[in-house]
Amino acid sequence: MKFTGMILLIFFLFTIPVDAQCAMCRAVLESSGDQEVAKSLNDGIVYLMIIPYVLVGVTIFYIYKRFFQNKKNP
Repeated sequence: MKFTGMILLIFFLFTIPVDAQCAMCRAVLESSGDQEVAKSLNDGIVYLMIIPYVLVGVTIFYIYKRFFQNKKNP
């Protein structure tokens, strides 16, 4: 369990900024020149991208806990 905690800590501490816009969204936003709108759109895309990963992670964690809980209590 300590190894998993260390991996999660590394993922949360060492992040790099990413641009998640598609090519068409980027072209439209760059032509308008409003950087605040572009940043807001990029943040929204990243937020929407994270949700499926969180749901899958919680599901895998739940299955993992149930599997090993049944192994400990025969």
